[in-house]
Amino acid sequence: MSKCFDANATLEEGRTATVLPFTGAEYLASLRDGRNVYIDGQRVDDVTAHPAMRNAARSIARLYDALHDAKRREVLTTPTDTGNGGFTHRNFKGAKSVEDLLGQQQAIAEWARLTYGWMGRTADYKAALTNTLGANAEWYGPYADNARAWYKKTQERTLFLNHAIVNPPIDRHRPAEEVKDVFVHITKETDAGIHVSGAKVVATSSALTHYNLLAQSSATVTEDPSMSVTFIAPMNAPGIKMICRTSYEETANRVGTPFDYPLSSRFDENDAILVLDNVFVPWEDVLVLRDAKRILSFPIGSGFMQGYCFQGCTRFAVKLDFLAGLLAKALRCTGGDAFRGNQAALGEVIGLRHMFWSLSSAMARNPQQWHNGAMLPNLEAALTYRAFMSDAYPRVIELVRRCVASGLIYLPSSARDFANPEINRYLAQYVRGSNGIDHIERIKIMKLMWDATGSEFGGRHALYELNYAGSPEDVRLQILKGAERGPLLREMEALVETCMGDYDEHGWTADTWLPPVGCG
Repeated sequence: MSKCFDANATLEEGRTATVLPFTGAEYLASLRDGRNVYIDGQRVDDVTAHPAMRNAARSIARLYDALHDAKRREVLTTPTDTGNGGFTHRNFKGAKSVEDLLGQQQAIAEWARLTYGWMGRTADYKAALTNTLGANAEWYGPYADNARAWYKKTQERTLFLNHAIVNPPIDRHRPAEEVKDVFVHITKETDAGIHVSGAKVVATSSALTHYNLLAQSSATVTEDPSMSVTFIAPMNAPGIKMICRTSYEETANRVGTPFDYPLSSRFDENDAILVLDNVFVPWEDVLVLRDAKRILSFPIGSGFMQGYCFQGCTRFAVKLDFLAGLLAKALRCTGGDAFRGNQAALGEVIGLRHMFWSLSSAMARNPQQWHNGAMLPNLEAALTYRAFMSDAYPRVIELVRRCVASGLIYLPSSARDFANPEINRYLAQYVRGSNGIDHIERIKIMKLMWDATGSEFGGRHALYELNYAGSPEDVRLQILKGAERGPLLREMEALVETCMGDYDEHGWTADTWLPPVGCG
């Protein structure tokens, strides 16, 4: 297998020989592997040092350090089930009970709180797939042993995988097989493996990951077997190139201070155009090959749908915790908390927070029995989260803008203004907070709210959450098709038919109810 690092070589001096999860320092070291990342026309020599992503890398490193923190370890980790005698993040090991799922929920939430819910593609996200590879290895047919091997190594080292499954938005009016110059496809097959070329969207945070799972989304139906492929590739594989979008982190740190851009400057998960230029993939890293049926059944068949919704919903609920608390503070510091309409708006945000926490808990507490003793989060709750999170997030942002209004931009340009006595005395008077809050605290709250909802970083998150699960229309159609395939829709219609059987054009069909007054 191609490797972006030696699994044991980066162990800190004094660590045991047992393969353990990365520390933060080891994680950062593992990214210095010669990967091809480009931004502003230049190749990045070291993603952990470049101002476009160095703080985001450290935010991820902080998560790895938490796995070794005695105060958090009990919540975050569990012994591995691979026989290596180590430990792992709870979401990297397959669940076999409700207690396991509740433990995963707590671990996901604990990691999410370290980024206040603002990093959505942390390592536990793709663990929602890799934690199924052991129990569900047979689903991968001839590549079952590959699935088992990846289950073991991702769990033991808590590898940071991501995925890129969406085809570039090019020539969408044409059949996918007619756009092979753009879409990922097999160009050559050898005794050692396959060669692939093409591009993927949007490769969120891939510049900071160890590996990427490349696949087709279920929306892509193609009869061309060269496009029916799923594999895992290291980010430093020859031929892989990441062309990054504008870095909000770099902009924030060049024009402002942490006080001005507290989220942008450290939690920006840079998205990239992921290009594969004749990339070699050894057979041991292939999961699906020339099998369109398996590709199209992947979301449910692999168990990833249930798992990613569980991780995503829990992370989203933490983010709503943050936004609800921030809105409460913003209203208090302007005196807007006294208005009934604002109180109702804050109550609505808190209600949405309750809903998504309830869906997360429903996924854990009412799981489905699966293969080989494994359990998956509840699918109905997962699909409900998936359908309504794209409505909930824009609603929260709208409520913030309605309630906080001009308070979001009635702000000085920079924290540097406080250092100028001539300016600061005016700020102390004219931008003072209500309810005993001074001007610096008020401005700090409002700049945080602006970064969350109005900056480029905030705008990207609005787009991200809206399209997190794919097209909102497709998500709803998939719920319908799932209900039609199983007994659920028939059972719902049967309930209506039972009701309609209680009466006909002549009146009630049973003697439970009395006839209308005046009928003889």
